[in-house]
Amino acid sequence: MYKWMRSESFTAWAFMAPGLLVVAVFVFWPIIYGIPLSFTDYSVISETHYVGVDNFVNAFKDHNFIISLWNSLLYVIVVPIIQILSILMAILVNGKIPGVKFFRTAYYIPVVTSMVAVALIWSWLLSNNGVVNFLLIKVGIISDQVSWLATSSTALFVLMFITMWKGLGYYMMLYLAGLQGIPSDLYEAARVDGASRLRLILNITIPLLRPHILFCTLISLMGAIRVFDEVYILTKGGPGTSTLTSSVYIFQKGLEQFNFGYASALGLIVSVIIAIFSVLVFRFNRKGGVNPY
Repeated sequence: MYKWMRSESFTAWAFMAPGLLVVAVFVFWPIIYGIPLSFTDYSVISETHYVGVDNFVNAFKDHNFIISLWNSLLYVIVVPIIQILSILMAILVNGKIPGVKFFRTAYYIPVVTSMVAVALIWSWLLSNNGVVNFLLIKVGIISDQVSWLATSSTALFVLMFITMWKGLGYYMMLYLAGLQGIPSDLYEAARVDGASRLRLILNITIPLLRPHILFCTLISLMGAIRVFDEVYILTKGGPGTSTLTSSVYIFQKGLEQFNFGYASALGLIVSVIIAIFSVLVFRFNRKGGVNPY
């Protein structure tokens, strides 16, 4: 026993224990507890009753929930765009260019900036008299001021852009770590064979980044479907239901209307959808593998 306590695995588990405890209490326990809760009409102040699958049946009859699901799925458009841009940015800052450390820092600043601060900045930039309208009118792209976050046709896409802007630096750093692990000998050998820069990226960089692409795609996908912060802070799901996402709707049902049983059922449905997408990403990644040589 004492010998095991001095081992490297015990040390590793000891360092991970506080984080695992937090995850267990605030992530895994709510998930486990939420499953039976979704089959009840749980109430804090009155008696709770078992309602079977009524919450799930009502969910698919709930027009606002269907809209929120559609908006969340539409948000998945962000995933391929952010991954492609992040890879290109990582390739750019991986080169030996003047001021590369400055660019790495600049791209990463939005990641560590509070979403509240980001929301305040973008709400000012996108206001009727904000910088965005001023510049677009000056260059002739629009002729009149646009209420970007108060117009149903633009609000959701503006939120998608803000999500991409804030997340690019995070995924860029993950891909940069992957790029720095690729042996330079592979690139040198390919250049000797006459490979162009594009062929280097397609035949060496992308295949060897596959584990990173899988990981980044999965967490980006889950984040897109579960997006909450920017939506709730900037629009609260409005105007109307044009930016209402599943996470915001679940929050409204659970923590604003105290309908915890129904909110748990909605959360379980969204979790199943995320699981299905995750399986599809794994299957696509398994079939799409290409060795560089």
